[in-house]
Amino acid sequence: MKIREISAKQILVKSNLPASDYVANPYTGCSHQCRYCYASFMKRFSGHSEEWGTFLDVKSYESDRLPKKLRNKTILLSSVTDPYQGCEARFHKSREILELLRNTEADIEILSKSDLMLKDLELLKSIKRLKVGISLCTLDDSFRKLIEPGAPSVKRRLNALKTLHESGISTYLFISPVFPYLTDIPALVQAVDGSVDKIGFENLNLRGTAKTQVLDLIKQHYPQYSAGYEQIYLRKDDSYWKTLETEIQKLSENYQIPFENYFYHEKIRKNGGQKHD
Repeated sequence: MKIREISAKQILVKSNLPASDYVANPYTGCSHQCRYCYASFMKRFSGHSEEWGTFLDVKSYESDRLPKKLRNKTILLSSVTDPYQGCEARFHKSREILELLRNTEADIEILSKSDLMLKDLELLKSIKRLKVGISLCTLDDSFRKLIEPGAPSVKRRLNALKTLHESGISTYLFISPVFPYLTDIPALVQAVDGSVDKIGFENLNLRGTAKTQVLDLIKQHYPQYSAGYEQIYLRKDDSYWKTLETEIQKLSENYQIPFENYFYHEKIRKNGGQKHD
């Protein structure tokens, strides 16, 4: 992993995401090496020619000044990198940002694939308006190793959710990305029952080189689903997602946990997603 330290102007930037007003991205790049990662577009702005997943920029900020009006605003840590990837144990950039934000009146949200945040558990417990999400798309760790080779195991992520929830922190599972025919949504929901306050769903969105990589991966390892993936991602057939959305709606009726669906990004406005209560 090629690591360099860089200077950035500001900690918080305005967000175009449906449920966030600001985002903070303490790093550019990620060591999880997810085969489907959409964030590789950041190379256009960072000046890297290296393959995505092989480099990391660690940000130091010219100023720790925050926007004046953060009351009732939502701040996401983070949107195009994992704030608790392995390098956080060395650089502590996410911790520094959280320490700066903890006395604000903003709603703070952390989204990560990592259990490294447990090292900051006491800090997290001190933030009054905090939600922590763990993203996970499978209970099969062999599949996880194939698509997210640098990310923590399924077991570690489930344990992180349980520990955070038992510590009084609001938690959610983000079932993302949903791999057609491979992500067992009912099993994932069952696995976190009692450990989360809500569950979100995001479909597998493939762009650029990630599309070719994932389609080739499916063809090689799951040839029985290759035709289905081509129908979805080459022929733009969204019937699979519409059917799955109906199944999720039915599943939600069996649980007291709120479900939020983010399948259709282009149709979602800043309203927190399409909810199933």
